[in-house]
Amino acid sequence: MRVLVVEDDPKLGPWLCDVLADVFGSSDIVRTLDEARAAVAVRPFDLVVIDRGLPDGDGLGLLTDLRRQQPSPATLVLTALDEPAKVARALDEGADDYMSKPFSPVKLIARARAVLRRLLLDKGAIVTIANMSYDIVNRAVCVDRKPIMVPRRELAILEAMVRRVGWVVERSTLELAAYGFEDEIQSNAIEAHVSRLRRRLREARCNVTIRPIRGLGYVLNDE
Repeated sequence: MRVLVVEDDPKLGPWLCDVLADVFGSSDIVRTLDEARAAVAVRPFDLVVIDRGLPDGDGLGLLTDLRRQQPSPATLVLTALDEPAKVARALDEGADDYMSKPFSPVKLIARARAVLRRLLLDKGAIVTIANMSYDIVNRAVCVDRKPIMVPRRELAILEAMVRRVGWVVERSTLELAAYGFEDEIQSNAIEAHVSRLRRRLREARCNVTIRPIRGLGYVLNDE
């Protein structure tokens, strides 16, 4: 699962990014509307957290771009502008939820989970493949109904393949899932993560396979 934070405050933005990354996996941060539009044009996001008072305009302007995407991400607007009319406008323009500043990390995570759960409910938030299940909202992996621990980047790679089970997932797609815009990626990083993920699933007696497709990427399948 990938989150985009659109926030220009030099302290709040990185804090939001870290809090959300700890819970949902990968997160990126941009500071202007133009940067946000460029980000969503090149990378799919599951959740976009938007501040309204950006240097180049109202963050609500991004909602139009996000509604055109298929599938469109969940959206959570954060702002100090908490008058009822402003809240109503944000919801009318397509925001899934609206939070006033200041707020606690616990409340932020709860509201983010709620909008993601509503978004993913119709898509099947829990995906089952053979004896493995993956809960997309809570980012939890179970084998034979027993939870297994998977590190953050391996989990992001597994999720990218679970969402495309049976299809070739290109290496570039896995890089986008596991790394942020500013991360430095080693040439063999994806291969190393996949190798460790395979071993972890094998040790848990998971009946799925991750097969390499030379020159393209990987396919996840039921054995």
